[in-house]
Amino acid sequence: MNQRIVVVGSINADLNVHVKRHPAPGETLLGSGGNITAGGKGANQAVAAALQGADVAFVGAVGNDPYSEPALEHLRASGVDLDAVAETEETTGLAIITIAEDGENNIVVIPGANAVVDGGYVEKHSALIADAGILLLQGEIPADGFKEAVHRTTGRVVVNLAPVIEVNKAALLEADPIIANEHEAGLILDQLSAGIDSTEPHDLANALLEAGFPSVVMTLGSAGALVADSTGITDIPTPTVTAVDTTGAGDAFAGAFCARLIKGDSLIDAATHAARVGAFSVQAAGAQASYPTTSDDLPTV
Repeated sequence: MNQRIVVVGSINADLNVHVKRHPAPGETLLGSGGNITAGGKGANQAVAAALQGADVAFVGAVGNDPYSEPALEHLRASGVDLDAVAETEETTGLAIITIAEDGENNIVVIPGANAVVDGGYVEKHSALIADAGILLLQGEIPADGFKEAVHRTTGRVVVNLAPVIEVNKAALLEADPIIANEHEAGLILDQLSAGIDSTEPHDLANALLEAGFPSVVMTLGSAGALVADSTGITDIPTPTVTAVDTTGAGDAFAGAFCARLIKGDSLIDAATHAARVGAFSVQAAGAQASYPTTSDDLPTV
């Protein structure tokens, strides 16, 4: 396997607001914060993988506005190859993140320049994508960009379809594994006309396998994760930590997972490591700024 991970995805500036609790519909609350940090599911996962020692290249876009510099800060610092990141006339993608005292968050994403990453744009970078050992995709770019990326690669496809957008079914089923939480798993099954009544993680994982995915990794927050393939289902524990901010924890998991997978780890070993990285990330504020390097001590189960 080629040792490079290519991420085709989103780059956002995150506007972070802290509140005691999330507001009810129609309610106004006072908050604090308002600072801008780096985000975007694609960028988050690329940074997490790079900080875990992977060779990572990125295909995406930002605007030529003041948000682009903070959005690119950690991608640059972590050594991600940004040659295929365009500067456009669109605004840089923006995520408005409201974080409650218990660490849980609500997020609204404005795509901005991420909408430029369509089929035509992805095709321009087909040589880079074709040479990937792992192609890592999410749900914050246009569906035709997603489809084109899968079409162009000869490497292993890993998909974390978050948010769950409508994409080409054949392209989606190339994911090996599909990474999803319980909510996303249900939506993906609905998209594939394979929905089930159960919300139990093992049932969802088995349904995803039956729908045609070769392997499944389901993230379960503080309950850990699970790995499912033709050999069965393995539960992956996560360390117990005090959560400060869960923003980007799933992305930390996905990036760290791919960093270990491309080095030859099994799905179970990669997920076990990724759960520790995800647990580390929730102990500090922000997404990319909270991710560990290979020299950091990760929490243990």
